[in-house]
Amino acid sequence: MFPRFLVALFFMLRMSSELSAQTRTYDTLPNLPEHYVKRMSLFKAEPVKTGAIVMLGNSITEGGNWKNLLGDSSVLNRGISGDVTFGVLNRLEEVLRHKPSKIFLLIGINDLSRNTPDEVIIENLFTIAKRIKTSSPKTELFILSILPINESFKNYPNAFRGKGLHIAAINTQMARYAGKMNYHFIDLYTPFLGTDGTMDAKYATDGLHLSALGYQHWIRILRSDSKVNLK
Repeated sequence: MFPRFLVALFFMLRMSSELSAQTRTYDTLPNLPEHYVKRMSLFKAEPVKTGAIVMLGNSITEGGNWKNLLGDSSVLNRGISGDVTFGVLNRLEEVLRHKPSKIFLLIGINDLSRNTPDEVIIENLFTIAKRIKTSSPKTELFILSILPINESFKNYPNAFRGKGLHIAAINTQMARYAGKMNYHFIDLYTPFLGTDGTMDAKYATDGLHLSALGYQHWIRILRSDSKVNLK
């Protein structure tokens, strides 16, 4: 017969597991959002562009006119509004069929809006890095820090409130393990900060998404980084 404390512990763990399963909302696969499905259909219909630069991420990436910003008509915009690290993992095959010369990945803020644990986001980013290096070893992977936020905007999305400490924690770990995991880390976070320690208002439209100045600033940061070596 089991001691009472072991029986109690068993039921506590079981209840915790069941509660976690019920409240886990961050992994949406395989129930993919409609916009994700439409964007993927468009991507798969495009011809292979071997050696292209790929901008990979969520709405912040999707909103950039990268062909103009980079002065490169072959660059591929693989941003999908609302996407999360799970979504990027799910669609890496389409990206890697191009055997890109460079991939710039900015992802993770939507995971935080769904209360995905920091460690899950980091592990997913590590897995993305491993898959890229395995399937396309000549591709240079640049993982960009999650951008800062500015909650003072009237139209700031509520789901993203209170995520500042999580953003900082994830960025710190991604910078720390760049060499070990064989990717380049680019700090966008610091250059986008204003004097009050939040996203500089001139770079944002709602405290989360970027203005035209924000995208131009992003390009200046990339061009000034010796590791990137953009033409």
